[in-house]
Amino acid sequence: MTDKSGKILKWMLSVLLAVSAILGLLFYADVISDDLLIYWGYILLVITAVITVIAPLIYLLLNLKSSVKFLITFGLLIVLGIIAYAIAGNEFTALQLEKMETTTETSRMVGAGLIFTYILACLTILSIIYASITRIFK
Repeated sequence: MTDKSGKILKWMLSVLLAVSAILGLLFYADVISDDLLIYWGYILLVITAVITVIAPLIYLLLNLKSSVKFLITFGLLIVLGIIAYAIAGNEFTALQLEKMETTTETSRMVGAGLIFTYILACLTILSIIYASITRIFK
């Protein structure tokens, strides 16, 4: 199954590359406008985004045992995000918010993002320290 899907993917990528090369040559020959080339770039971007999202989901469904660790980690990240949002608040007055042209909710979301980043940074530093200490005693 993997060989077949690999061959299909190889052919699809070859077709996309060929179309891109043809469009590039036609653009430099001044046969097509730059708008068509830009739209082709958008199409490639959407295809890339879809594959980037769908491929890991297919892998998770095909390998359920390894996906349990991922789902636990993803759940913990969601819990940390909820905690960060609960801790975050709006530190600005209505006048300051109006001056910055933002809302209370936006201010709270930015605060939650900062708190989430701080929590992950602290966890990263603690894991590095833990790994260093356990390596010394091994």
